[in-house]
Amino acid sequence: MPLRPMYRLALFTAALAFAPLHAFATATVDQPAPAFTAATADGKNISLDSLKGKTVVLEWTNHDCPFVKKHYDSGNMQSLQKDATAKGVVWLQVISSAPGKQGYVDGATAMKLNSARSAVPTATLLDPDGKLGKLYEAKTTPHIYIIDAKGVLVYKGGIDSIASADKADIAKAEPYVSEALASLAAGKKIAANNTKPYGCSVKYE
Repeated sequence: MPLRPMYRLALFTAALAFAPLHAFATATVDQPAPAFTAATADGKNISLDSLKGKTVVLEWTNHDCPFVKKHYDSGNMQSLQKDATAKGVVWLQVISSAPGKQGYVDGATAMKLNSARSAVPTATLLDPDGKLGKLYEAKTTPHIYIIDAKGVLVYKGGIDSIASADKADIAKAEPYVSEALASLAAGKKIAANNTKPYGCSVKYE
């Protein structure tokens, strides 16, 4: 005999009450970062769980975006990557552009681009279906997230405080990401831990 609507609703409500918390995980500062496993540009896979004990940076990128070019053409992004990885930070680029959209590349092309720009992320994650980007609610390129050694999201937002594509503005801006990493390394609370990202919209399907 079919269940009446009121009973179906009651069962659904009960199921929600007992559902595991990770089923509703979102990228919320001071909460555990959403778990993921993603393919890398060199044909491997990497999971967030495997990086416990290390600080992790997620950098959403699109090589054709003027705002991304600002930070790569100036060498600012490479400098951040080099400084962070030299201190043991795992720096993961994320490419969430869908096939046919601006910024989409295959793994080989992603590695060639990094080589040509002297970029040194620990790895580049390919997210053409946008699952990782939507899990973290990544909105722009660049959009930066920092996860501490315990797996807690401690920063999300812009790379710095001036929302422009002008390289000259980098020196004038408050460097949110470098400040956040310095505070984290020093065991201090990150003052500006949830800032407004700026850049091109992530080119989801």
